[in-house]
Amino acid sequence: MTEMDLRGTVSLVTGASSGIGAAVARTLAARGSAVALLARREDRLASLALELREAGARALPVPADVTDPERAAEAVRRTVAGLGRLDILVNNAGAARPGPMLHGSVDAWDEMVRVNLLGSLYLTHAALPHLIDAAEQGPRRIADLVGISSVSGRAVHAGNGVYAATKQALNTYSESLRKEVAGRRVRVAVVEPASVATDLLPARVRGTQEAARTFERLSPADVADAVAYVVTRPAHAAVSQLLIRPSESER
Repeated sequence: MTEMDLRGTVSLVTGASSGIGAAVARTLAARGSAVALLARREDRLASLALELREAGARALPVPADVTDPERAAEAVRRTVAGLGRLDILVNNAGAARPGPMLHGSVDAWDEMVRVNLLGSLYLTHAALPHLIDAAEQGPRRIADLVGISSVSGRAVHAGNGVYAATKQALNTYSESLRKEVAGRRVRVAVVEPASVATDLLPARVRGTQEAARTFERLSPADVADAVAYVVTRPAHAAVSQLLIRPSESER
């Protein structure tokens, strides 16, 4: 199966200041896409944009907080104004604050719901008209919306209920949206990795034996490679869900 060329396309990646988001941005840029970089840490976005430009890519830092619907919409407008269009949206920004329900932190729950679910909804809502335009008028005649979900969206473990709930919700609205826009040639996918060695992993877990056994088996580059696979399928083919586990994982 022949992969689609990403030259001439524009991608917007959220949570692009580190981890999976930065890896996705690098991978899409290497394949020829111009990339808008969205996150709150402006200094990191500027550094990554410079790196991509020096490698010959077009890159635009778009500092924003995805939990603010007005700033999310403005980020999409800035992307289209600065890079000319929008063909690919990767909703990657996320928060993980595991903990038991009993005596759990309501603030942590609120953060996960706002970032993992509402943030992706705000970006999706703002981006959809542009993705539909790209599918109708762009060189590929297709557009892609990819949500970075989690294996937790399928397999729930004790102490991880609220995080898992946000990922299950992302999966659910993505499937509904897929059916809404299938006739508009906008592909909607979720990539569901097991635990990845990123800053998202709480400091109390990183460096432990459990992390060595599980969390460090997948890298951000593994997830970025999966995203690239999804968005480079021929226009007649759509990958709706892609689950990635370490080869020795039982989860």
